[in-house]
Order: sequence, then C-alpha cells, then structure tokens
Amino acid sequence: MDSFDQAAPTADRTHPSAQALSASVDADFPRIVEQLTALVNIRGIAWEAFDPNELDRSAEAVAQLIRDAGIDEVSILRVDNDGVPGGPAVVARRPAAEGQPTVLLYAHHDVQPPGDPDPWESEPFTAVERDGRLYGRGAADDKAGIMAHVGALRSLTEVLGPDFGVGVTLFIEGEEEAGSPTFRKFLETHRDLLTADVIVVADSSNWKVGVPALTTSLRGLVDGTVEVQVLDHAVHSGMFGGPVLDAPTLLARLISTFHDDAGDVCIPGLVGGDSASVDYDEQDYRADASVLDGVRLAGTGSVASRLWNKPALSIIGMDIPSVALSSNTLLPRAKAKFSLRLAPGQGPEEAMHAVQAHVEANAPFGARVLFAAGETGSPFSTDTSEPASQLALASLEEAWGVPAVEAGMGGSIPFIADLTELFPAAQILITGVEDPDSRAHSANESLHLDEFRKAVLAEALLLARINDGGLRRA
Repeated sequence: MDSFDQAAPTADRTHPSAQALSASVDADFPRIVEQLTALVNIRGIAWEAFDPNELDRSAEAVAQLIRDAGIDEVSILRVDNDGVPGGPAVVARRPAAEGQPTVLLYAHHDVQPPGDPDPWESEPFTAVERDGRLYGRGAADDKAGIMAHVGALRSLTEVLGPDFGVGVTLFIEGEEEAGSPTFRKFLETHRDLLTADVIVVADSSNWKVGVPALTTSLRGLVDGTVEVQVLDHAVHSGMFGGPVLDAPTLLARLISTFHDDAGDVCIPGLVGGDSASVDYDEQDYRADASVLDGVRLAGTGSVASRLWNKPALSIIGMDIPSVALSSNTLLPRAKAKFSLRLAPGQGPEEAMHAVQAHVEANAPFGARVLFAAGETGSPFSTDTSEPASQLALASLEEAWGVPAVEAGMGGSIPFIADLTELFPAAQILITGVEDPDSRAHSANESLHLDEFRKAVLAEALLLARINDGGLRRA
C-alpha cells in the first residue's frame, strides 16, 4: 500500500467544516441513539452456551445500518477454526479515490453475557435511558463503537457529499468478547479487503466525562493455572492434620509469593516502569474502582504507572470445595487461575516462562506444583508524534473543547498485536466511547450520551482532516 505522511501543519487546529459536521451530528444524533438502542436489544453473544441465531441477527442488523449509510459493498464473513465456524464479521468497503489513503474502522457487535441478573437495575437487553446515560449490555462495549463509525460516516457524507476521496473500510467483528479465536486467520484470509493506512479501533475509554483520551499504550496479557498437590487422596483432618498442610493452605502460601509487602509484583523476569505522562488522582481511582474505605492501595509509584506501565497479577478463579460443600478433610489438591497484565515492552512468552519458573521454584513444603499455560496477548504502545495520532488528538480537542489526554490503558486488546504484525505500515489509533463509569462487562453497563455525541463528531472530524490531505503521499 502507498505510504502517507502528514501534510504541513497549520497553526489553526480548527477544521473548516467543523461547524457543519457538528450541526450534522446534532441533527442525526436522535436517530443514532435510536439505532443503538435497537442494537442493544439484540442478544448477540459469541459464547457456545448462547443462541447463535441472535449473533447472526446482530450481524445482519449492523450490515443493514452500513448499507443505509451509503456503502454498497457489504458482506458478512466467517472463517473456520478447526472446522468450527467463527463469529460473523461485517466487512464493508468504500474504495479510496486516486492518491487518497484508506481508513479501517474497527468495532465489535458481540457482547458479554449479562451475568447475574440481580444487580441490574433494568433488563440487560432492553436499553433504557436514565439521567443522560443509556443502560444495557453492549451500550458502551462496543455497539456504541459501531454507531460512532456509522454516525461519523453519515455526517461526513452529508457535509462533503458522497464523492469524498478518503477510502473507508468497516470491520465489525463478531467474536471479540469470546477471545477473537479466529481473528488472526480472518485477517490472513481477507488481508486484501482489510489493508489500510490508518486503523481506528473504537474499543477503549476516555479519560473522564468532559475530557477525551487517545489510548497510547495497552498492557499485554498472559494467564494460566497453578495446581498444588500434596496427598494422594483426601484424609480425615482430625486423624492426620498437623504434620501435613492441606493443598488450599499451601496454594495460598504459593500465591503470597507473587507480591512483595508493598503489593508490587515481585516475580523475577517481569518488567515495569514509572513513566506515565499524566497521573490518575488517587481519590478518582478509588471512586472509579469502587475501593472500600480503609483499603490501602497496592504497589509503588504513581497510580497511572501502576495501571499502565507495571505488571498486575490477579487470581481470578480457584478450584476448591465451596463452604456449603466443605467437610473435615485435608484436601489433596487445589488449583488457581491467574491473570497477569504485562507492561509495554514485555514479551508474553518471556512473561509466561517467568511465572512458571517462579511457581516451580517456590513450591511450599515440597508440594507438587503443576503449571499450565493459558492465553497470551502482546502489549502495545504508539508514538503520538505520528501523523495520524496528531490528527486524532486535534479532532478530539475540537470535539470536546479541551486538550485530549494521551493515556495508557491497564487492560489488554490482544488482537492489536495481530493488526500491527499483519499491517505494519498502518498507523493504529485506539479511541474510546466509554468513560470510567461505563461498567463494561459488569451489571448496569452504560454510555454517557453527551460524551458519545462528541465521540461521533471527533471521528467525523478525523475523517475530514484525512480527506483534506492531513495525510499525503510520502
């Protein structure tokens, strides 16, 4: 694909079509919210336990929205994973004019399962507006990302006319919440359809209500299980307890070696830093993360660095009997699943090896320790001096009226590594429609509607800047 660079910068960061684009987004916004509401009402979940027909219905609804936005070349595509069809992805293309770049707009239409219904204040799959927020599963993650793309494209077409030059490809994945099992194979199979100069991934969060963000780094991810075995079978705790410790106790002792007294991860071989360009106020973090009063935060360094630039290790599941099913026996084995977020710059294979070496070297009381590696995902970081990042930052600032924060994100988007590897010439922009109170994956997931309107406008401004020569042939 042709290489593009940034055109000569101007002192004025205001785009000449900004007022017209803003008016167009405002006029279209009730329809955008109405269509987002309809998408939320579809139970498109890519997990085996849920009805696959709903996922197909979700893909069809997205495809129709894109056709209605003026793109005729729209397909619903799948690739097989060991003979099992992957989730339905919607791919739509509007070719670039001669000499113009192509922008790939990514989002996903599948959503997380609703989980326990009790904490929900309204039905998860019936979108409800309350106090300026739209509540429902997928309202923020990531059906709002889809509608940001559709709304921006509609406004750009209305203001610039249907013959604007920048090429646009939409790639709306259908299995992201299930771990994107066929993502890489999909990219390899359809590389010609998806090749672009700029990739916009609308699946992140803004800094806070009123302040936008461009996500400039992501932590990587490795997970796996650790099992401790100490007896051949369970034995009576009164007759045999004392000389030997039960497996859950020994597993707890092993887990306690993962962190030092300050709460920093202390596994040799894991890397981290303290170089966040902005900080996250501790009180804001405590409120956003719902930390209980009196609980001391873990780790050292700035809160932002602990979130973005250092490893974080959590135990996310354990296999031991529940209290209700417990008996007076010494349990012979216990298993825990760990989830380790990696600092940018840390390779996932290296990190997995470090965890395995640590648990095997710290087997408590000589217990047998079995390690099983799980999923991996690479971290990501970007250089915001790149042309597309500069255009995105200017567009965010214009839409919100305040400078955008260049923020890391503590979470992981493992497929970003596939995008960077298979499309090395593309500039990747990770943008957000969420805010710290969106509660993605949790009960009462919601979208701040005024922030969402600004996100649609920012994307329209970005596309307009690229269309007007913000990127030119190098």
